[in-house]
Parts: sequence; structure tokens; C-alpha cells
Amino acid sequence: MAKRKIFISSVQTEFSQERKALHEYICADPLLGKFFEPFLFELLPAIDQRADALYLNEVEQSDIYMGIFGKEYGSENEVGISPTEMEFLHATELHKTRFVFLTDHKTHERHPKVNQLINKAQEVLIRKKFNTVDELKSAVYAALVRYLEEKEIIRTGPFDVSFHEKATLDDIDNEKVIRFVRIAQLKRGFPLSEAEPKEKILTHLNLYAEGRITNATLLLFGKEPQRFFINSEVRCASFAGTVVEKPIPSYKVFKGTLFELADQALEFVLTKLDYRIETRVEQISIPGSYEIPKDAVAEAIVNAIAHRDYTSNASVQVMVFRDRIEIWNPGALPMGWTTEKLKQLHTSVPANPLLAEPLYLAGYIERLGTGTTDIVDKCLTAGLLEPRFIQAEDFKTILYRSGADQAPTKHRPSTDQVKALIRLMENEHSRNDLMQLLGLKHGQTFRDNYLNPALIEMLIEMTQPESPNSPTQKYRLTAKGKALKEILKKKK
Repeated sequence: MAKRKIFISSVQTEFSQERKALHEYICADPLLGKFFEPFLFELLPAIDQRADALYLNEVEQSDIYMGIFGKEYGSENEVGISPTEMEFLHATELHKTRFVFLTDHKTHERHPKVNQLINKAQEVLIRKKFNTVDELKSAVYAALVRYLEEKEIIRTGPFDVSFHEKATLDDIDNEKVIRFVRIAQLKRGFPLSEAEPKEKILTHLNLYAEGRITNATLLLFGKEPQRFFINSEVRCASFAGTVVEKPIPSYKVFKGTLFELADQALEFVLTKLDYRIETRVEQISIPGSYEIPKDAVAEAIVNAIAHRDYTSNASVQVMVFRDRIEIWNPGALPMGWTTEKLKQLHTSVPANPLLAEPLYLAGYIERLGTGTTDIVDKCLTAGLLEPRFIQAEDFKTILYRSGADQAPTKHRPSTDQVKALIRLMENEHSRNDLMQLLGLKHGQTFRDNYLNPALIEMLIEMTQPESPNSPTQKYRLTAKGKALKEILKKKK
């Protein structure tokens, strides 16, 4: 299927960074990148052709016109019309699908001709206001997904954008929406008042449309989110040693909205960490710090909740060991990404953009791809081992506690469960095959104690590493795994 071409139009000098960010975002997103090809004139080679004619030709070749209107009108031709307005009018004449996104400026702040142009765009499919580039991304994401659904290019939208068939506004907690608005105003200058109807607030967040609410709405503001999504929970456990073993000293299963899940899981972890009281010198209160920076722990937990795959039956897990914290979520990195990329400044490609935006507005996460780099920087600054990000069947973040061995987990001796798995492996096996060979029926036990540890130790590998959750995924021994198998044979 050919990709739908998107012509992104704006005053060049006003939205240069926004256009580039949108282009990169659409191309990198695993869903949008599959169906859309954005046009960015900055990427065109120099050619002997008038710019206005070239751009109008690109409008003709595109399936979607996407306009970004702000304060500036731009340069005008001999009849007083800017290239941006010419492109919009041309798209209108050709009956193109048109999306228009407006900055949140007052009418008197805009050029008079921009206001006239906005009036001409009153009847476009989407006319959405935004304050930041991340709000723009979120609005574009929602608009393009609904375009795919309306054109029946996809039958089922991404989880967070999809409308819930049974839930209504009665399932949304008004107090939770009001509390969010108060926090978002303080943290990020959220433009709406808590006195606004909740329908207007949710519509602004792309969480409500045409009398229906999205799955994201229930997860963020639902009275009982787990009544609709039982897997939306966080399981927390602490262990006395460095491996998963019974008895478990402390085990909790937390439920609630995503905000409540993040708060409860963070509190659980902090109660298990050492807290150092520092010397009071210039302050009345006594300062102190956790052995792992609180912000790093919070960022890792919220990332797991925000970026997980909510179509999976698995839950987010947080495990506190004597030497480390492991945070697991059923999810995968964007296509083509590696875990090393997470340690560098990278673009933000959230798996669930409609969840990520309110979490950002409430101050739970940062944007622009800084979350994982912040985790690394904060831990290294605190004198800890560098955190690890591991993409196995689940995505795992490991934060090391103070006093942890300099040898990472992958160098520790293999457990009896991992050895049992290695002994029986021949050629390639599916997950179900391996569970049958081991005589196991509980998938979570198999993943936690056998499969994921073997993947982390690089004793086995996926046959399809780019698609960790593929239904046709199989596993095979690595050279390291084969060597261990020979050792185990000799010990029999």
C-alpha cells in the first residue's frame, strides 16, 4: 500500500523547528511511519524552479494538507497573498483532506491576514490549538490515526487513541480531572480552568470526541480503570537477596489511574531504599537523599507505565533486590531503535502519545527524549553504576543501588532455572514449545525465571529481535549458550 503524502505548510521563519520535529516524529513512529510520508521543503535539493510553483505542485501530489498557523502571515506576492494562504486555498480547490493547527494566541496578537485565513479555515476537518511542539505532535497523532480509521486503512486504532465501546463520561471521575488541571496549571501553565466542563478539558487533551471517550481517558481519569483494563496495574515486590526467590518479604499489587499507579509504586520503592541524613549547615530542615536518586526511580517507573503495551495481558513489575531495582514493562522500542540510543539525546516517540501528554502536563515525565538520559546522568552523578536498558521479551530498566558489585547482573552465575532451559534447547523453539519441554503452565513464571534471565545473560537470542512480541517469535542458543550447554553436559 502506497503511503499517504502529507504537505506541511507554515510560515517558514515561524515554524522551522516545529516542521522538522513533525517530519521526524511521523517518520519514526511505528504506526504513522508505515502509512504517511511527510513533505518537508527544507529537504529538497536546489532546483531551477520557482518556489511557489514547486510547493503548489507538491500540494497537488499530496493526499493531506497540514497547516500550522501562528502570528505571522509571511511574505506577500503582487496581489497580497502569502505562500501559506496560497497553499491552503489550492488544497481547498482540489478537495484535499485538510488539518489546521493553531498556536494559542489571542486574535489581537496575530497579523490581521492570519485572522482572515483562520476564518477561511473554519470548516476544515481539524482545527486544534497548541502551545508546545509536543502538544502539536499529540494533536497530529490523534488526527492522523482517526484519518486512517475513517478511510478504513486500519480497522482498529492504537490502544490509547481507540474509543471504548461501553464506557461513558459517567465513568470519569470529575475530581480527578479537576486535580489534574490544578497541577498542570502549576507545572506547565495549562491554559484551561478547572471550572471548564470536563468535556472541554478532555477534548483539549484529545481524549474525548463525538460523545465518546478513549481508552486513554479511562486510564488517566477513570473512577475504576481496572474494571475496564484488568492488566493496568503495577506489581511490586522486594527480595532479601539478588534473585527472585520465596519467601517474598514484601509484595503489593497497585491499582488506580496511571497517576496513582506511579505514586504508589514510587512510594513502595522509596520505603525499601536507604535514606541518608546529611549535615544541617545553612538550612533549618535537615537535608537527605535516597541511595538511588528519587527522580531517577520516578522517571523509570513512569516510563514503564507510559510506554507499555496495553494490549498485552502482562503487568508492569517493579522488583527491589539487595543490589538493584528492576522495572519491567510489556513493551518494545520503536522499530530500528537500540538500547544504546536511549543513553543519548533522542527524539520523543511515545508508544502511547495520548497518555504521555497528560503525564507530561502533570509533571510526571519530561519531553524531548530526555527521560532515559536523565536517569543515566542522575545515577552516575550519585556515584552509582550506569543503569541498564534491556529489550528482551519485555523491556527492562535496571537501576543499581549503592554498594552494588561492579560486575553487572549478566556476569553473575546462571540460576538453576536458566541452566534447565539451556540443557533442553536444540535448534529453534517457540515460547510454548519451551514451556511444554519444561513442564510449565504459568507464562509469567516462565518469563521471569527462565526466558528473560537467559536473554539478559545472552545465552539465548530471538530469531526476530526487531519484533520481540511477534507471534512467530522463536529462540535459539547463542555461542555463549552453546558453550554453557557443553559444560553442563560434562557435569552430568
